Amino acid sequence: MKQWQRVVIILFTYLWGCDSLDSVEQKTRVQTAFEGETVTINCTYSTTDSFPYLFWYQQEIKGYPRYMLKKFPGSGEVDKQFEERFNANLNTSTTSVPLTIKNLRVSDSAVYYCALRPTVTKTHSTLIQKP
Repeated sequence: MKQWQRVVIILFTYLWGCDSLDSVEQKTRVQTAFEGETVTINCTYSTTDSFPYLFWYQQEIKGYPRYMLKKFPGSGEVDKQFEERFNANLNTSTTSVPLTIKNLRVSDSAVYYCALRPTVTKTHSTLIQKP
């Protein structure tokens, strides 16, 4: 009997930095993969900052953006709910910070975006996206 594989659809968007010289770019807009696979979402950036901080966010349908992780030269941090399967590596020589999702699940279907500035803050239990 043939096993069916579930398809996971990941949508991409991009945000740009606050300064005119700072920007991020995600060229791929939609990516599909099968459950259980590993997928990499690319993000490149441009900044005049010699010590850049890059952030990744996930936004599910009808949900608020959720902070996932931040990376900076030599280190970073991952939110507890994303620790197990989500990782990003900041490469300052290629100015990229690709996000890797291991053991893909249907519940990972969402919009993922990277940013050079924190764009989501938490007040009480409500997430607010900064303009």
